Amino acid sequence: MGDYAKALGSKLRGIRQQQGLSLHGVEQKSAGRWKAVVVGSYERGDRAVTVQKLAELADFYGVPVPELLPEGRVPSGSEPATKIVINLERLQQLPVDKVGPLARYAATIQSQRGDYNGKVLSIRTEDLRSLAIIYDMSPGDLTEQLIGWGVLPPEARPAKDKEEV
Repeated sequence: MGDYAKALGSKLRGIRQQQGLSLHGVEQKSAGRWKAVVVGSYERGDRAVTVQKLAELADFYGVPVPELLPEGRVPSGSEPATKIVINLERLQQLPVDKVGPLARYAATIQSQRGDYNGKVLSIRTEDLRSLAIIYDMSPGDLTEQLIGWGVLPPEARPAKDKEEV
């Protein structure tokens, strides 16, 4: 298998570990749907994963398929892809009067995805734009606010902002 398969496997492993699952844990949580040996071979890049299986695995992990793809993919839209990962544990520690709209938005996304790992939540750039409207801020200002609150990591800044800082 080539570099792409290994990079894809690394992304799969990262998502699994982020959710606190071992390979055996994946097998248990999926009631045997995903065998530990198969997922492990995908993660090592030893076994090719079909698009269908990748979509099913993304659904199982509760993440969008593009989050599983290695860097270098072509983002849709005119802006560069920015990984926006909300720290749900930090969000729960903040006062509701500050983060109420964000907390409700995150809870809605979790409900739609069936994703209740409770640690992090990946959102799209479009979600950030919607939240910026709710908070009556620009997306850039909201990103800075969320970084300040510790809900987003500093890496969430768009590439052009990083160069200016």
